[in-house]
Amino acid sequence: MAEGPRNGDDRDQDAARLRVLEERLSQLQPKPEVKGPMAQYDQAHVAWRMLTELVAGIGLGCGIGYGLDYFLGTMPVMMILFIFLGLAAGIKTMMRTASELNRTPGENAPGTDERD
Repeated sequence: MAEGPRNGDDRDQDAARLRVLEERLSQLQPKPEVKGPMAQYDQAHVAWRMLTELVAGIGLGCGIGYGLDYFLGTMPVMMILFIFLGLAAGIKTMMRTASELNRTPGENAPGTDERD
């Protein structure tokens, strides 16, 4: 069986050897390559973000439509119209998120001014 350190000097030497070993191992391990602005997120995070954007668009459309129906007295018309507008806005936002996945760092988003 291996013996443990007998005094403080042995512990310090063992700690120094471990640090050197950890540094050598970290130099030998390959570094992960980051390919885009959202590469550090896994697919589950991106999927939840896209789902949240879609549900938020529909929810906001429903709320605005219901409020307009309440004030105008046209009960289902505006709510149905704004639900579809919210769905379209949610899908557009999801598509923008999907385009961020393929963009390289430093590249401007499509449709933005390059002079920024």
